[in-house]
Amino acid sequence: MRKHYTAHQKSEIVLEMFKEEQTIAQISSAHGIHATQLYKWKTQAVEGLPKLFDDERKTEKALQAAHEQETSELYAQIGKLTTQLAWLKKKSGLEPNER
Repeated sequence: MRKHYTAHQKSEIVLEMFKEEQTIAQISSAHGIHATQLYKWKTQAVEGLPKLFDDERKTEKALQAAHEQETSELYAQIGKLTTQLAWLKKKSGLEPNER
């Protein structure tokens, strides 16, 4: 059975690796994790570091633009459905003809 580690556990183990107070073999043995897996986690951590310092405003603007796009698509869908409903009511006789 495989043991699954949370992101928090992984980050603590990788921090131990960065401290260099113990060898990889010692950390591996202490946590029961193969050294290759530890190196993979360390690589993921190093590759993810630049994302921590990305401009948050860019992310916020991207989310806002996506929200506006979705809102506009939903309003278009509402308009289309409203038109279809009115046409169906008229053709079905559920709504009296306006003359």
